[in-house]
Amino acid sequence: MLFNSIDFLIYFPVVTGLYFLLPHRYRWFFLLVASCVFYMAFIPSYILILFLAIFIDYWAAIFIERSEGRQKKTYLFVSILSTVLLLFFFKYFNFFHSNFILFAEKTGAGYSWSDNLLTPIKPFLERTGVCRSDGSGFISLLLPIGLSFHTFQSLAYVIEVYYGRYKAEHHFGIYSLYVMFWPQLVAGPIERPFNLLRQLHMKMGFDYSRVISGLKLMFWGMFKKVVIADRLAMFVGSVFNNPDDSYGWRVIFAAVLLHIQVYNDLSGYTDIARGAARVMGFNLMKNFRNPLFSSSIFEFWKRWHLSLTTWFRDYLYIPLGGSRVSKWRWYYNIFIVFVISGFWHGANWTFIIWGVLHGAYQLIEVWTDKPRRKFFELTKLTKVPWLLKTLGILFTTLLISAATLFFGARSLSDSLILIKHAACLGNFSDLLREFSNNDFVFGLILVVFLYAVEYLNEKYDLVSVVGKKHIVLRWALYIAAIFFVISFGVFEELEFIYFQF
Repeated sequence: MLFNSIDFLIYFPVVTGLYFLLPHRYRWFFLLVASCVFYMAFIPSYILILFLAIFIDYWAAIFIERSEGRQKKTYLFVSILSTVLLLFFFKYFNFFHSNFILFAEKTGAGYSWSDNLLTPIKPFLERTGVCRSDGSGFISLLLPIGLSFHTFQSLAYVIEVYYGRYKAEHHFGIYSLYVMFWPQLVAGPIERPFNLLRQLHMKMGFDYSRVISGLKLMFWGMFKKVVIADRLAMFVGSVFNNPDDSYGWRVIFAAVLLHIQVYNDLSGYTDIARGAARVMGFNLMKNFRNPLFSSSIFEFWKRWHLSLTTWFRDYLYIPLGGSRVSKWRWYYNIFIVFVISGFWHGANWTFIIWGVLHGAYQLIEVWTDKPRRKFFELTKLTKVPWLLKTLGILFTTLLISAATLFFGARSLSDSLILIKHAACLGNFSDLLREFSNNDFVFGLILVVFLYAVEYLNEKYDLVSVVGKKHIVLRWALYIAAIFFVISFGVFEELEFIYFQF
């Protein structure tokens, strides 16, 4: 079920109202059923895959807690392996299989698109609606919505139990709700057991101020999605969906706006999720800390998609040794984490290269740290901090936008076309011509508005400031905001970008 849909406008108040009307002892069951309904609104049969992962990790955690030594490690290995295999089968099988076929064709191995490892179970897969066939006979699996998110959440729980930082949950229903909690089920934030699972045992009473705060956060998230992200998608999509027809400044502008679109799309989703959870009394982790104002790539990843970046830090980077190893091993740890992060985003070479680029950005920042500091001192930029910060933000935005030429492209060949065409800048009149595009101009206005709001919010906490104003002024602002959403929002129920991951 999409947050930006009529179904959700009915679902949310009904579920929330019934949740508060029910006695505490029945609420977990009601939320679990509501979460199943929410998830099954996409492809009903995929709920079985989700429950399979829940069943395996539920028992694995209990066995881990009861075991010692080698047996304990075995249970952890079985849990991680089964979860990763499930993710691999649905998310990465198509990628590896299609690349194997291409390799076989190049080497004359005699394996073609009409051959497929899934052929024996094709009738079953078709009945459950989890596969599709193209004209060549190639069978591809459909990725379950949010699979990467809830598998990572489940893995975090098992690993925390293994290290003794959290006790195994023996209530199967509560653990199932932890994995399936409907606000953040599809696109995060990726929660940890010591935050969300703990709260599922608590009695949540109705709190008017908390409900209002949650609704405001939901509204801001919806604004970012339907007004900013989906409006920017009109211009961005015209470029990335037609790479052969776009040149010069148009490609460059589209790359920058895609970066901002992705931020509003994903942060919009998490704001709606956090707001909906807050209305019911639950606190989900904050997923973004104004990443648009990052003055370095290192700072950007300290502010961007925190639930994912901290997951990679805690369960991959630190176990690899982090920075407590030799210099070159540290460089390897940084690089491999970003490559895997890219592959996590999608089973496509474009995402792998996107991860490689961000890994390279990080390493270049590490290697050039001292020379850059000396340069800033020699040029006296350190004495003008606001200018140094502004230049850093601009340069960081350009680097991230360059990487989005791979992130947003449908294929590696499309990325290469866009890069080639981006170099054809033309003259000043070509630049000005872009400002005749209504979608582009309106997008720029929205971007300026977004930066202004994010800047003021970081400085003054706008929600608190507005909340202290006179009731007439407050409601005038609320009504104006609602009118703006209705007038300029895109209500075509466009999916959130991260649903594909």
